[in-house]
Amino acid sequence: MLKLWAALNPYILWGLFALPAFGMSAAIATSPDPRIIHAMVHPSGEFAARFLILALMATPLALLLRGWRGPLWMKRNRRYLGLAAFGYAALHTVLYLIDKAGLDPVLSDLPNLAIWTGWVAFVIFVPLAVTSNDWFMRTLGARWKQLQRWTYAAAILTLAHWAALHDWGGIAPALVHFAPLIALETYRIWHSYLRPRVAAKA
Repeated sequence: MLKLWAALNPYILWGLFALPAFGMSAAIATSPDPRIIHAMVHPSGEFAARFLILALMATPLALLLRGWRGPLWMKRNRRYLGLAAFGYAALHTVLYLIDKAGLDPVLSDLPNLAIWTGWVAFVIFVPLAVTSNDWFMRTLGARWKQLQRWTYAAAILTLAHWAALHDWGGIAPALVHFAPLIALETYRIWHSYLRPRVAAKA
């Protein structure tokens, strides 16, 4: 039974992670409203941010709640969470491009902080997603972890992208979503770097 669960686990996870995408796809396919694509741009971006936050929360949460199964499960499956974040970021990008319906509107948006931060975050996501497998882990060795640390840069850009939307009207929901991650990363820095230095000086 355990072997069967281990074999099915990735597929069950992908099915659960894909549920919001199925919901958005069904809405697009069945809605008569021509603005439905535009309406789905933001939710797809929100789910990309949520999965990214969960992936980054795994390590500091496991550090804070040592031995707890939930954080350990998140840590074991953080690559799946990261790939889900990329999948929704890709969907978000595709829907945005369809909504803009042309290269000129896309290019005219680029100088906007809320737009170029999203594009740079997505560009960072691409190599992280491509290398998020066992073969690249073995091939790159220590360099794999160095590459994956760029996830933090993508997270900062994602926060800026969300916060700056609609003349900074997105700042409140963005901070609500990112606040737990910011708190946990602050704890991680204190626990892993600052606390040992203070103890060594004492």
